[in-house]
Amino acid sequence: MKVLVVGDVVGNPGRKTLYAYLEKMRDKYDFIVVNGENAAGGFGITTKIADEFFDKKIDVITSGNHIWDKKEIYTYLEGSDRILRPINYPKGTTPGKGYTIVESKRGVKVGVISAQGRVFMPPIDCPFERISEVIDEIRKQCKIIIVDFHAEATSEKIALGKYLDGKISLLYGTHTHVQTADEKIFLEGTGYISDVGMTGSDSGIIGMSAEVVIPKFITALPQRFEVAEGNERFNGLSVVIDEETGECESIERINLSLKQIEIL
Repeated sequence: MKVLVVGDVVGNPGRKTLYAYLEKMRDKYDFIVVNGENAAGGFGITTKIADEFFDKKIDVITSGNHIWDKKEIYTYLEGSDRILRPINYPKGTTPGKGYTIVESKRGVKVGVISAQGRVFMPPIDCPFERISEVIDEIRKQCKIIIVDFHAEATSEKIALGKYLDGKISLLYGTHTHVQTADEKIFLEGTGYISDVGMTGSDSGIIGMSAEVVIPKFITALPQRFEVAEGNERFNGLSVVIDEETGECESIERINLSLKQIEIL
């Protein structure tokens, strides 16, 4: 199975770039997972954008700490099994859920888990424990399991990847918006990368306008962030997974400008 993973989509520039890539390359993939927590103006996702993603044949939307930023999404989370909030929010937290099982376009079941880190992040439940609670049940239903780990610290991401090695097909990091060059396959067959990167404008600072972000660092005063525009890039992963064993066979970074996408 060939899987496309797309890093944090930031605002309208990110959506435009994502749609341009999918228009050219969608049919080459059996399953598509996109992190959409920054898709609406850089903070959160709206019901309209979620519907747009699914209209573009995206199979699952994962998220992170910004999933709660648009209140309208709360009801949507309850009604859909294809958009996830992190699994390790405290037990009893509603709305939504942290994992799902969805069939690919060829009818193969794929498990997807959305989790959030705790190092330099808001204090929530342990992702190691919460994933451990559901992983055996998911493995009974499907061989292929993908984890989006929305976390700040590289060490925490590597630790969770090694902890789950041989139990899942792929663990990839999101949240930092900077693509890392450490893609690999662990000893027991789990694909890994510390961060997929960001799909959006590369003219600013991790998707936001430099004219706003730089003064915040200099003055330490609050600023109203604005999404950057121009010089858009697409960051993602192309991953091949064995459907019989669930092991990752290959993992390749994608880092393309919008202009490069246009000539594919």
